[in-house]
Amino acid sequence: MRVQKAENVNKALEFITSRGVKLTNIGPEDIIDGNVKLILGMIWTLILRFTIADISEEGLSAKEGLLLWCQRKTAGYKEVDVQDFGYSWSDGLALCALIHHHRPDLIDYASLDKTDKYANTKLAFEVAEQHLGIPQLLDVEDLCDATPPDERSVMTYIASFFHAFSSMDQQETVSRRIEKFADLMYSVWLSRNDYEKRMRALLAEWTEKTAILDSNVFDGTYADAKQQLVEFQAYKNASKRQWVSEKQDLAMLFTNVQTKLRTYGLREYIPPEGLELSDMDAAWSALLAAEAARSKNINAQIREIKESLRKKFANVANNFERRLRDLSNELSNLDGPLEDQLTSAKIIQTRLGPFSESLKDVASTEQECLAANVEENDYTIFTYQDLQFELELVIVARNMSNLTPAQLEQFESTFRYFDRNETNTLELAEMTAALASLGIVYSEGDLITIHEQLTEDYGAVTFEAFINLLVDITEDQTSPAQLRDAFRGLAGDKPFVTEVDLRAALLPPTAVEYLQQAMPRRPGSDSEFDYEAWLDDVFA
Repeated sequence: MRVQKAENVNKALEFITSRGVKLTNIGPEDIIDGNVKLILGMIWTLILRFTIADISEEGLSAKEGLLLWCQRKTAGYKEVDVQDFGYSWSDGLALCALIHHHRPDLIDYASLDKTDKYANTKLAFEVAEQHLGIPQLLDVEDLCDATPPDERSVMTYIASFFHAFSSMDQQETVSRRIEKFADLMYSVWLSRNDYEKRMRALLAEWTEKTAILDSNVFDGTYADAKQQLVEFQAYKNASKRQWVSEKQDLAMLFTNVQTKLRTYGLREYIPPEGLELSDMDAAWSALLAAEAARSKNINAQIREIKESLRKKFANVANNFERRLRDLSNELSNLDGPLEDQLTSAKIIQTRLGPFSESLKDVASTEQECLAANVEENDYTIFTYQDLQFELELVIVARNMSNLTPAQLEQFESTFRYFDRNETNTLELAEMTAALASLGIVYSEGDLITIHEQLTEDYGAVTFEAFINLLVDITEDQTSPAQLRDAFRGLAGDKPFVTEVDLRAALLPPTAVEYLQQAMPRRPGSDSEFDYEAWLDDVFA
């Protein structure tokens, strides 16, 4: 029986030796005989070899490394000061702090009674055994009452915490590694889905817009072509800019996905068919080509419409002017007996009516040109205002047979010169200046009255109204009333005139000298001439 025990013990010792544990001065007989000293020494050697020896912290020995580990884990607890494996553990707080640091859910460290070392130590033992799987190698008294606690026993027990928490840390490390990888793959998955979804939407929008740009449907009007140009510019300033931004974002998103995959050595991402960056570039090139063609077509349509409007206006204006010229020549070339001329003139005058309607066609055609921003026209030299004025001139010439051609030409050039805003009408200031240039001067009040009367009769001071006014003025230039009005206007409504007034009227020097000699001077003044008395004497 002893032999069999010896063989069994010997096998155990051989196994221990094979694991690199050096046994000294102990054999099977010592164990069979119960040599406590040798057996305890061997057990401590095994503890050191399999529990403590593999503890490493910054290259220190097992004991020093374990102590440093304890100090670091309990550094944040002000009641704990681990300096050794003896008294530092006698109040149970170091054990509670060690557990709380790694598993704060197991111990409420803040609520501990820091003075009750027995309760604290017992709590730590129970929690370690029940929740951490660390067997209770010591009794409460072994820590709280021993003076000091056995260092080797404390080291052995604390080493169990080290291994338990190290295993937990390793588990957490593994979990974190898996979690990190899962997060990476999930983010890549989200990015890929986002890329594919946005790429499909973008390419669909581009395809639709390209088809719209390729369709060139115009109704032939400038308004339609201009509206299409406005819409085209609005598209370039809005949708296209958003697409440029989205295009860059998708390229960056694709690059980020590939970078993540390469960083972790994962397989490269290949988008589904038709969703690669090269497909996006091809679609973008097609869109740009459609844009360029669309822009050319719109511009060509606008140029064609403008050219058509130029020709249309030129045709209407030139035809109107030719007919008006022929009619004017007929009026100018009348000859023969007076009665025959009057009869022919009336027949010709009946043909003036349709010219007003034709002039409306000229006006509407010119408005079309203005609406299309057609400012120049090489096909005609006439404008609506030119033709309107010429028609008025013919109408006036028809009615003003008592004016000489020279007078009519002078009045026409005067009217045109002072019609500064080219409206074929004269404002009050323009009429005043025009009359003054012809040597006709009235007081300010009379001028206002004349302008208001003409506006009431003709709607405005048109060329016809201006000519009629001049006819009225020139019909009887030597009537007393007209001369009194003229002198009164020259004198500024004074009952006398002075040499200064006469010269201010720009009268010829001979006329000024004559009037000074002919008109009587007012009593008591050599420089004031009584034009009223002179006119009374002349027309007596």
